[in-house]
Amino acid sequence: MCILVAVSSSPVFHERLRSIWALTDSLVCVGLDPLIDRLPAGVSRDLRGVLAFSKAIVTATAPHVAAFKPQAAHFGSLGGEEVLAELIRWIHTEYPDRLVILDAKRGDIGSTAERYAVEVFERYQADAVTVNPFLGDESVEPYLEHTSRGVIALCRTSNAGSDWLQLQPKDNPIYLQIARRALQWNRAGNVGLVVGATWPQEMEEVRRVIGDIPVLVPGVGAQGGRIDAVVAAGADSRGEGLLISASRSILFASSGEDFAEAAALEAQRMKAEINHERLKRNR
Repeated sequence: MCILVAVSSSPVFHERLRSIWALTDSLVCVGLDPLIDRLPAGVSRDLRGVLAFSKAIVTATAPHVAAFKPQAAHFGSLGGEEVLAELIRWIHTEYPDRLVILDAKRGDIGSTAERYAVEVFERYQADAVTVNPFLGDESVEPYLEHTSRGVIALCRTSNAGSDWLQLQPKDNPIYLQIARRALQWNRAGNVGLVVGATWPQEMEEVRRVIGDIPVLVPGVGAQGGRIDAVVAAGADSRGEGLLISASRSILFASSGEDFAEAAALEAQRMKAEINHERLKRNR
């Protein structure tokens, strides 16, 4: 059941995101997905090293990006929940004008969903979270109650294995049903959608449905998504509306002691490419 509530007069999350885009002139989101066995030379291969590595990446890339997206499983699988919490607190302190999205893809209902929302927004203090809407409105509503925080629902994911589900039924595919539902969820101006860079045609269809609702875009780089196609298909009426995410290409741009400098250069390159495509689109 969809619960209809009056639209908030103050869409705090979307307004904050627009101010970050304006301040940084960047649509880049850096995924923080540390892997112990890929930590670079000079970094200890333990939780202390994971935290030091993550902080170094954030410090190096912050001038070029709008958001950071720590991936919950990459910390939790190491027993690093407290490291994750410390990292987010540190980002808020050092870079309060950058968004922190916890990539958790939570999807449950009832009291469990409520606890997940508390975990994300109170324990970890994330600015936004990715959620899985497969269980329907009940799996999204508990997050929406935190009206100043972002709720970014999976819509059309970047992996090819999702086709059998997300493209069905042919005349009304699930990803477009989710896009239309997002308009109802967005009563407080705090909803976003995940649409993979690998599907520019479907991204264009989603954008037509959702207007200026922001889109988190994985799949650039290793998965084959192209920045020019993403910007052409997915930018909103202001020429922004996107958080284009990259993880491995930035985190592991170098395996040597210059890893932070290499990460900064890759983030800067990505920002420049995106902004070049934005200028072309707006001509």
